[in-house]
Amino acid sequence: MSELIQSLLTILHYLVPGIGITLSVTVIALSIGFVIGIMMAVLRIYGGRFFSPMAAVYSIVLRAVPVVVIIFILYFVISELVDLSPFLSGAIALGVASGAYQSEIFRGAILSVPPGQMIAARAIGMSRFKAIRAIVLPQAIRLAIPAWSNEFTLVLKDSTLVYVIGVPELLRRAQWVSARSLEPFLAFGTAAAFYIAFTLLASRLLGTLERRYQISM
Repeated sequence: MSELIQSLLTILHYLVPGIGITLSVTVIALSIGFVIGIMMAVLRIYGGRFFSPMAAVYSIVLRAVPVVVIIFILYFVISELVDLSPFLSGAIALGVASGAYQSEIFRGAILSVPPGQMIAARAIGMSRFKAIRAIVLPQAIRLAIPAWSNEFTLVLKDSTLVYVIGVPELLRRAQWVSARSLEPFLAFGTAAAFYIAFTLLASRLLGTLERRYQISM
């Protein structure tokens, strides 16, 4: 038992620094994806003949390309033009990819808002932009919370992909300590426990948020 505890403590010593990196990559990626997703969703619905097809192409192409390919493009191509660290390259790449998925989430949420509300807002003198910002989007964001919580889980898992460009996140550190300790089950099992804990915690928090801001249709 003492050997097991000692092995676990050694593994935790290696894994804990990777937790901050994993969560940082996830939060940055989700934030970038949130901004891109809302912009693309609005352009897809209200962008007219020029911007709407562009937003649709963005969504289709980015969802078709593997995330790891986007990471490689950003790190090995874009970073030649703009000085980006492996950490930022990975986080931004995940954010760009997440933006395509979040655009579909927010597009569905916007379309779920009764169209009569836009008509009523325009009838009382609101501009289209103001109606979207003040009337449509606040409701759409609340309606998108259930699907967005699923996106959090996907981005959290995809954060493991940044190890391909040398970012020492949680899974990468689990590989290191597995090779050092010769305890692969304990190393990867501990890493898996952290991912499960993060997912359960986020699901609970977002579930509370969903119930608090639920819209009755």
